[in-house]
Amino acid sequence: MYDLVVIGGGPAGLTATVYAIRKRLNVLMVTKDLGGKTNYHLALPWIQDYQVIRGLEIVNKFRSELEYLDFARTMESVEKVIKAGEGFKVSTKEGSVFETRAVIITTGARQVRMDVPGEKEYTMKGLCYSALSYAPLCIDRTTIVIGDGDLAVRSASELAIASKQVFLVCQTGSALNSPLGKKLEASKNVIILKGNEVVEVKGDEYARSLVLKDESGNLKEISADAMFVEQALTPMTNMAAGLVTLDEQKRIIVDCANRTDVPGVFAAGDVTNTYAEQVLVAVGEGAKAALSAYEYLLPTL
Repeated sequence: MYDLVVIGGGPAGLTATVYAIRKRLNVLMVTKDLGGKTNYHLALPWIQDYQVIRGLEIVNKFRSELEYLDFARTMESVEKVIKAGEGFKVSTKEGSVFETRAVIITTGARQVRMDVPGEKEYTMKGLCYSALSYAPLCIDRTTIVIGDGDLAVRSASELAIASKQVFLVCQTGSALNSPLGKKLEASKNVIILKGNEVVEVKGDEYARSLVLKDESGNLKEISADAMFVEQALTPMTNMAAGLVTLDEQKRIIVDCANRTDVPGVFAAGDVTNTYAEQVLVAVGEGAKAALSAYEYLLPTL
């Protein structure tokens, strides 16, 4: 039986696993990849690497360490976590079952995609899913935000501070009925395109324009320097359904020490209800989760 199983290999999971190793816990990370969302970053013609705070140096250091430590990881996809006696059983799609005294869930959240021609081709090449990370780099640029919820309104508002012009492409504009939404509508450099949906992403080396269709079926094309899809985040919590309490957005509810409402189960990063979906935040949350798990396990070690 393991002391600890960490599910997920993104920034939070990598950090939690390395911290657990240094606490001399018998730990296993179960994940399909190492690095998570840090494997992807937006490429734009005017952006240099030094301009972006990604936390990649920390994440890559932890990833390199775990690539070397074969005994501490297995590249499988977790399907279910259940309570079993005094501990837990972690089952994978590949058929493995790991018994453990404690679990840290760090499976992250998946962006809701548009599923239109050109999206896959230009993802991270002028088109990405995190305006909040790149807004400060869009000074005097024309940008587009695609989305109909609070996330899109927040992203467009941040971009409006730096960008020369911001287009918000939305179908209903329902999220605009808020103080931030009303401020966005009043911004002189923001154009809100209600009743529009994206049907294609076009470009050359980078995404350069979007083809939109309005409610009447008419097509038009708008160009921009950068485009951000901010439709929604889907937390990867299926394996924990019925085990821990989730919020209305299906995120795992944790306290300030990354504890869930089930003793022995911890969670960190974008899969939780913690504020801000940022790499450096996830790194810190992963460290906290590992320290909390260690404290929980200490009487049994």
